[in-house]
Amino acid sequence: MKAVVKEAPGYDQMVLKDVPEPEVYGDRVKIEVAYTGICGSDIHTFKGEYKNPTTPVTLGHEFSGKVVEVGPDVKNIKVGDRVTSETTFETCEKCRYCEEKDYNLCSHRRGIGTQANGSFAKYVLSREESCHVLDDSLSYQAAALSEPLSCCVHAALEKTTVSDSDKVLIFGPGPIGLLMLQVVKAQGAFVIMSGITKDKDRLELAKQLGADIVVDTMKENLEDIVLKHTDGYGVDRVFDCSGAVPAVNQGLPLVRKKGTFVQVGLFAKKANPIDEESIIQREITYIGSRSQKPSSWLIALDLLTRRKINADKMITKVFPLEKWRDAFESVMGGHEIKVLIKSGNI
Repeated sequence: MKAVVKEAPGYDQMVLKDVPEPEVYGDRVKIEVAYTGICGSDIHTFKGEYKNPTTPVTLGHEFSGKVVEVGPDVKNIKVGDRVTSETTFETCEKCRYCEEKDYNLCSHRRGIGTQANGSFAKYVLSREESCHVLDDSLSYQAAALSEPLSCCVHAALEKTTVSDSDKVLIFGPGPIGLLMLQVVKAQGAFVIMSGITKDKDRLELAKQLGADIVVDTMKENLEDIVLKHTDGYGVDRVFDCSGAVPAVNQGLPLVRKKGTFVQVGLFAKKANPIDEESIIQREITYIGSRSQKPSSWLIALDLLTRRKINADKMITKVFPLEKWRDAFESVMGGHEIKVLIKSGNI
């Protein structure tokens, strides 16, 4: 079968090539891939900036598809089931994090599309526990958003909480920021979405997706706008989905005293100059949020099924697997929201 493989570390080093079809064993499930979303981490991997992947490896971890074969230990998932899958492929099953199903924190975790072969291919292998059967009303395209959506659910509804009385500020109107916006709006909160001038189209989309206010920080004074709409106190929650240090330092003083700042976006560098004084003096709770865990998926799929997430507006281009390089280039061009790769004909 054809697969998009990262063959070695460094810039590019990626090729569409023939690889063996995966074979089921134990509790493994073989899935015929329908669609896979291109993640920011896939782009970082393409550029050689992301050190996590083991090479050679087939990339792709935001996917949907149909079960075509199951291993001898599989109990509930059946051939023909329409599914999506968590990215967890293997864990140690022994540490305290595995016992609590915080698989995202297991030190020995192997992920689909990073340490195990992923879904930029006709078939992908997953473990039964990671698979989720789709509601009949949910399309394969929408289901391909379940992984990034689960990351947002984990950040907004598991690492903290959001209520209909909250005022929330989100930095970064990219795919994660726009999904975060919809998760937060589904809870009834008031949302300010912040971006810069090049994000003009994305900020406009944020309005269509329910943002109460959008702000171009290169043209407008974000502090004035936040204080105006929070009676001078600052917002209850900030979600940084940009991974940009200037945005974080702009946002920390805009959290109300005793408020919460959740770091979702990944920084380019391991160590960064952060406004720690605002965290200390305002008694802010600064929270890191990594990926997602099983409970995140249940909420995310429920939001998708109840049409609380507008998948149609999020998905702006679809490419066939053979055109994977064009798909990556379209993402790197910065004009698309969510780009999917279609693996076959299902």
